[in-house]
Order: sequence, then C-alpha cells, then structure tokens
Amino acid sequence: MSDQTGFQVGSSVTVRALHQMPMEGPEGQLHAHDYRFDVEVGRQALDDRGMVCDLDVLRAALQELAGGIENKDLEAIRPEWAEAVTVEVLAWWAHGRLAPSIRGAGGETLSVRVWETPVDFAAFGGPVTDGGGR
Repeated sequence: MSDQTGFQVGSSVTVRALHQMPMEGPEGQLHAHDYRFDVEVGRQALDDRGMVCDLDVLRAALQELAGGIENKDLEAIRPEWAEAVTVEVLAWWAHGRLAPSIRGAGGETLSVRVWETPVDFAAFGGPVTDGGGR
C-alpha cells in the first residue's frame, strides 16, 4: 500500500455505514456500504522495543473509529468543503481521527485505504503530524 521506506505494521476493520451522493438514481438514495479500512503505520527505525508502534494501540484506535460510524449516516462527519462523504473523504477523515493515537504510539506515517467494494478503494496517507481529517 505504501511507497515509503522503513518499517510498517497494519491492521484492518470492516464497518457498515450509510451515505448518499448528490445525484439521481440509487447512489442518490441513502444506502449502506461495508467499508473496509486498511491502515498502515510506518517508522524509519524501530523503537527500543523493536516495534513500529504497539498493535494494541492501533487496533483500539481503529475499533473506536469504526464504532463511531457503525450503522450511521456519514453525513454527520462530512466536512463543509465536501459535497458528500465519498470514499476519498472517508479515507482523509479516518487519517485525521487516527493520527493522534498513532503519533502517541510512536508511528511517523499513516496510510489509510478504504474499500467501498471488493475492488474499489481510495486512500489518504502522510505524516501523522499533518492536519488530516480532524
């Protein structure tokens, strides 16, 4: 998923959430997707424990993120600048939500890939010091 050098660890979670696009037809109606979030944390050198970051911290942050949107309308997290919560916006938002926990656990970079279908995804990544989707 990443083009960075160094070490990476990752985790995934799947969550069902609702969204709609500003258009006619089925996508314009409120509908559900089973979004899969694949998250990768990077670090140039391992810490004193030989880790990129604690996987328990990563999993807990990812579960908290998923719990906050499970079976909910994603309109509640739509930023003002976005017309809708697309899969791209969802990846950006997740990066911003996860970045503080990842930074606190020692991670330097974070990549979030969100799958909307088994074959379609969007991703957002960068340093955990970036503003992201907060």
